[in-house]
Amino acid sequence: MNILITNGRVIDPASRLDRQCDIAIGDGKILSIGDVPVDFKADRTIDAAGCIVAPGLVDLAARLREPGYEHEGMLDSELSAAVAGGVTSLVCPPDTDPVLDESGLVEMLQFRARKLRRARLFPLGALTRNLAGEVLTEMAALTDAGCVGFSQADVPLGSTQVLQRALSYASTFGYTVWLRPQDRDLGKGVAASGALATRLGLAGVPVAAETIALFTIFEMMKSTGARVHLCRLSSAAGVALVRAAKAEGLLLSCDVSINSLHLTENDIGFFDSRARLNPVLRQQRDRDALSAALADGTIDALVSDHTPVEADAKTLPFAESEPGATGLELLLPLALQWGAQSGAGLARAIEVVTSAPARLIASGPAAQVAPTLTQIGRLAIGGPADLCVIDPDLEWQVLPDALRSQGKHTPFSGYALRGAARHTLIAGRIVHSA
Repeated sequence: MNILITNGRVIDPASRLDRQCDIAIGDGKILSIGDVPVDFKADRTIDAAGCIVAPGLVDLAARLREPGYEHEGMLDSELSAAVAGGVTSLVCPPDTDPVLDESGLVEMLQFRARKLRRARLFPLGALTRNLAGEVLTEMAALTDAGCVGFSQADVPLGSTQVLQRALSYASTFGYTVWLRPQDRDLGKGVAASGALATRLGLAGVPVAAETIALFTIFEMMKSTGARVHLCRLSSAAGVALVRAAKAEGLLLSCDVSINSLHLTENDIGFFDSRARLNPVLRQQRDRDALSAALADGTIDALVSDHTPVEADAKTLPFAESEPGATGLELLLPLALQWGAQSGAGLARAIEVVTSAPARLIASGPAAQVAPTLTQIGRLAIGGPADLCVIDPDLEWQVLPDALRSQGKHTPFSGYALRGAARHTLIAGRIVHSA
């Protein structure tokens, strides 16, 4: 189908394009940006007046819960939530059941996702077998199967020797290791250490849980030369360490979640389990430091940290409830809100959820196995037509029952947000229209 998108404000951070123009789409690719070919005949025209036309969002942290946790989420529901939020590509961690530690499991998951014909799915392979932290997986085979990196998800590595071996092996072949910087022993609490956690009687997670892990990771990176992506930074002290490590020239990137960027420990309220998250919500100074770091590029990308949780697991007492919140449908408006409130601007707000995360997964051997990786997160003539038409002024309220995700719990429930995807296209196909 030939599609013509007219009258929209086209913003592509990768090429620094920001102007009103038309986009012609055919055969799943972008045929023109600006002047429409004289022989182009549109089967459908989308009037994007008053809207922004941007690359499809790229989310680096989305649990889809399949296989193994279908009672909390399924590929069908979660990929539907993704495209409704303008997300056209997403990365999922390996902590499914069974764990993504064999190439056959990865291939099966991608086959299921392709059959649904919604968002593009790029899995992370398990760093160690069954995430047990003992034996390294066959990284080469997992890469050939489509993995874009290797991770322990939220399972900390207890052995620095295993971490050193993993980083050394990954460095040899150019693989990226994705790590949550959290000490295994200090990170067992349910709220940020401090006066609030003490007053509520909740076990605390000190900032040292993050900084100790970061020190260890950085020392291992220096000795191995490995490339590491840090998942969901949460503290001002962590930001300072990352900034210094980048200045030293380490092959380092990192992201922050919409939860840590917009919320603080005070949002726990009266033991609200919707704010039971991992990483825990921290103080105002941490949130401010994270926002500033995302604006200046110290933090590379913004992620939804989408983790659907069933109702029964959230109705338990706060400390016993399952951590996690739905986020795929909130990533876009919360990115736009951050851009406006922080002064970072609209272009940077779009960049941190499009071209910036796309660059992080397009490096190394993974791009050779999946060439599409080098083309997502941007608008380019001849590239895949993965884009979204955004109404930046559309105001809507976060109502759990209206969310497409199977997970209905979010600390943003009831919030009034602005900005939503009117249309989402993947390879020139309209996969969502509102």
